[in-house]
Amino acid sequence: MRDLKTSANAMRPLSIDVSHETWPLAEAFTISRGSKTAADVVVVSICDVDTGTAGRGEAVPYARYGETIDAVLADITRVIPAIAAGSAPHEVLHPGAALNALDCAMWDFEAKQSLVSAATRAGVVSLMPVLTAYTLSLGTPEAMAAKARAVAHLPLLKLKLGGAGDEGRMRAVRAARPDARLIADANEAWTVDVLQSLMQCAAELGFETIEQPLPADQDAALAGQPRPVPLTADESVHTAADIPRLAEIYDGVNIKLDKAGGLTGALELQNAAIAAGLKVMVGSMVATSLAVAPALILAQNADWVDLDGPLLLARDRPFALHVRDGVISPADPRLWG
Repeated sequence: MRDLKTSANAMRPLSIDVSHETWPLAEAFTISRGSKTAADVVVVSICDVDTGTAGRGEAVPYARYGETIDAVLADITRVIPAIAAGSAPHEVLHPGAALNALDCAMWDFEAKQSLVSAATRAGVVSLMPVLTAYTLSLGTPEAMAAKARAVAHLPLLKLKLGGAGDEGRMRAVRAARPDARLIADANEAWTVDVLQSLMQCAAELGFETIEQPLPADQDAALAGQPRPVPLTADESVHTAADIPRLAEIYDGVNIKLDKAGGLTGALELQNAAIAAGLKVMVGSMVATSLAVAPALILAQNADWVDLDGPLLLARDRPFALHVRDGVISPADPRLWG
């Protein structure tokens, strides 16, 4: 991993820009907390004024964590003078979307400046293609089953669940796709009263894991509960500091750069999770290929990969990630890294 203390070069004049972009989705995307029809992202660009070398990073402010587009733009704008003067992003921002955008832009900038890829700088000799899950938006059992049949070429499906009716959703998708590997994300929508019955159903149907069944502030209720299917923390995990608390009540963690504060924090989180014996899922918000590309470094050492965000867009960036039959190829360096 790079030396964070020297991540910005104070000897070179840097131009740092931040902007808000909106990318329409191909169709509405629904989870237990609501629906969206577009991906609103924040993009940071860092450019060496003398050479023109530039790096970019993309992040998604998430209301679940109290983030807004305007607040993230303001946070980044506030620290631009410090970054341009040589401070590392983690020295001036807390983990979250703002730090993610700056951190990933810095990784990209340094890769292009040094002509050494971000993967190599992170200790990964060669990036390999990885299989990503394809997410089925929350809907009726019939609608989710129909969508599962429509993507019969995709071997790994992720169901968005929402509480009431989830057993029917899981059974309908399994009946529609007896061949598929299945994982599910409850997005904090279950209660303790239904936890065991829904986990038993998931186990019976061969689900590999359930993400975040209970609200994050109810994690303690999982202690001592039988787990017929592995549970993966999502909203409950942000950084490596969370691992000691979660290792006793979860079987895995979902690592997202927006929560961890960029690739730097996500790598630290992944190392801590693996050292604690936890399985690792690498996920992302709904965003463009620019946001997902850094996560492919983490995906090389993950049990599950959920990086299908760009597939949900009506259009993507130039040099977008190539995905065929659910397999994502490493990013074109013109995109990132």
